[in-house]
Amino acid sequence: MTTKSAAAAARATVYGYPRQGPNRELKKAIEGYWKGRVTADALRATAADLRRTSRRQLTDAGVHEVPTGDFSYYDHVLDTSVMVGAIPARHRDAVAADALDGYFAMARGTQDVAPLEMTKWFDTNYHYLVPELGPDTVFAADSTKQVDEFTEALATGLSARPVLVGPVTYLLLAKPAPGVAADFDPLTLLDRLLPVYAEVLADLRAAGAAWVQVDEPALVQDRSPAELNAAARAYRDLGALTDRPKLLVASYFERLGDALPVLAKAPVEGLALDFTEAAAANLDDLAAVGGLPGKRLVAGVVNGRNIWVNDLGRSLATLGTLLGLADRVDVSASCSLLHVPLDAAAEHDIDPQILRWLAFARQKTAETVTLAKGLAQGTDAIAGELATNRADLASRAASPITHDPAVRSRAAAVTGADARRSQPYAERTAAQRTHLGLPLLPTTTIGSFPQTAELRTARADLRAGRIDTVGYEQRIEAEIREVISFQEKTGLDVLVHGEPERNDMVQYFAEQLTGYLATQHGWVQSYGTRYVRPPILAGDISRPAPMTVRWTAYAQSLTGLPVKGMLTGPVTMLAWSFVRDDQPLGDTARQVALALRDEVGDLEAAGTSVIQVDEPALRETLPLRAAGRAAYLDWATEAFRLTTSGVRPDTQIHTHMCYAEFGDIVQAIDDLDADVISLEAARSHMQVARELAAHGYPREAGPGVYDIHSPRVPGAEEAAALLRTGLEAIPAERLWVNPDCGLKTRGWPETRASLENLVTAARTVRLEIAGS
Repeated sequence: MTTKSAAAAARATVYGYPRQGPNRELKKAIEGYWKGRVTADALRATAADLRRTSRRQLTDAGVHEVPTGDFSYYDHVLDTSVMVGAIPARHRDAVAADALDGYFAMARGTQDVAPLEMTKWFDTNYHYLVPELGPDTVFAADSTKQVDEFTEALATGLSARPVLVGPVTYLLLAKPAPGVAADFDPLTLLDRLLPVYAEVLADLRAAGAAWVQVDEPALVQDRSPAELNAAARAYRDLGALTDRPKLLVASYFERLGDALPVLAKAPVEGLALDFTEAAAANLDDLAAVGGLPGKRLVAGVVNGRNIWVNDLGRSLATLGTLLGLADRVDVSASCSLLHVPLDAAAEHDIDPQILRWLAFARQKTAETVTLAKGLAQGTDAIAGELATNRADLASRAASPITHDPAVRSRAAAVTGADARRSQPYAERTAAQRTHLGLPLLPTTTIGSFPQTAELRTARADLRAGRIDTVGYEQRIEAEIREVISFQEKTGLDVLVHGEPERNDMVQYFAEQLTGYLATQHGWVQSYGTRYVRPPILAGDISRPAPMTVRWTAYAQSLTGLPVKGMLTGPVTMLAWSFVRDDQPLGDTARQVALALRDEVGDLEAAGTSVIQVDEPALRETLPLRAAGRAAYLDWATEAFRLTTSGVRPDTQIHTHMCYAEFGDIVQAIDDLDADVISLEAARSHMQVARELAAHGYPREAGPGVYDIHSPRVPGAEEAAALLRTGLEAIPAERLWVNPDCGLKTRGWPETRASLENLVTAARTVRLEIAGS
């Protein structure tokens, strides 16, 4: 191995690419299929066209090896469950009757059958469908999707590399199926699963695959010796197969740590590692194990999760260091480009000076190709690109957008007392109960109500100038009146205004805060057909004017019942944005918290007695390795308290979290010092209620009884049964009744029926308690 030969071999690739198309064509086709307006054949044709377009974009940009199999109608982990035959028993008949409809039933559920649980993909805002496994699980290979999409690419003459979720990660992400003992470890199924992967690999080899990428991101987390031994065994066995393609084991989001020597020794032909700032230690770790002699290294030096232009000079320096550590060094983004928007060039409303700082999937692909060229041919070959890149980086560093002295002075003056309530919870809760007069098991919703076509049309009409601000506000007021009237008639106890004016729970606020940029086409998949446009946190943050008081006060004027003020918390404002990378996240969080603190104060002054500050991303943003968690939780919980601690004792502070694993942050939830927390619980069968009880959580909680990410309407008795389970862990005087999450994505008919059943369930259980 020589440095010269490794450099000459350098090529560009990516691990995965956005699925949706430039105008979210996939979302529209799938939702049209669900509604009966698009046939299955038409949906498949749309999907095939999107895959062709993506491959063409990659090859036109100069990518040498394109990924296949990363496309999905809903979720790549669900695709893996199909590939290995891990279909839950309750869905087998539907899958056998119609594979496509059965697939969507697993993802979304039906009126009669619950879907798979959904949670976050590591520390991203992408949601995956959790595999359900048990000691009786029988795996069976179905490589149809993987082979078809590979041969589809091969037929056009491309060099393609199929992508699979690795067997160890798949099992580590799985949970015990319903009815299986909670202590069942899915990893015990590894020896049963590996032959299925062997069969899939053989099928791909027969189809012509030279390489297969096997993603093992779970190995970047802290892993026990038994888990590391399982990884060693998996790749020993897969590597020993004779009828297989070459294996590229990919990791991302963090350093591999103790798993790196395990994989370096494995009989596989290549490793793909993250070398961005989040995983910079991989470089030292790789040198410590003696590199990868005789193996291919795919170096992820372009950040696949954020949207800032790459520092090409720094990345080239990293790549140059890596040349002596592997037989061949190729260049890639650090992870799948699924996590960034498609094309910054589509953003015509962003100042061209600022647009120079941004790189979406297409721009990151170009950066990757440029770096591969520079590595293979030398810096003279990319001198123009390097000069432009230096100018772009300097432009951002010198911009006044990034530095506001007033904001920084205010943040620097914060003291510990600013992040503490004036009275302890025991005194506050007594004052709140007197002030609010709520019944046992109070009912509420999380915040948003259905975003109807009429509301989306109203926003589009306002942007296009077809209506003026007065006409738009009249439409919003009419929607709020309907939402308040419905809640009163249904019998809910704490109401919401429904958020009809909000396009997104983060973007709405970002558009009203200094330092944020909003995109028009920057869509990123969150789950299934749910796409969001994460705003860009480009500079120091402040709040020029109230953001929510107008609509909350109007809603409160319509009813004598309490109406919650609804805000998105500082950690979620960071997690669901593309954050700045030029200062510590904790500093940015404090700036956002102070802006939101001003809003909380204005809501309270306007007569709002219940204020909810949502932090669904608190768990999601938790560092993947334990070493970084204490520092993160310190600034994250302080930011929440800084937002909420300026209110009177009788003002009730709520927070909300959903679709993540909360058991390992219960102490942090406690440290938020919120008066009430609502959490997702329906799909996980009240697991979080038991986790709160085990911790001794002392405040009020509302574990959800209605799964809003499914179109099915839960019956009143189903909701009551979940409530009774919740009461086994949380005393009635501290238990709230609510859905899992906001209702924005649901339709009005199912929302009405579900909330009516929720209220009926609460009344039923109240009577049971009174009679006991």
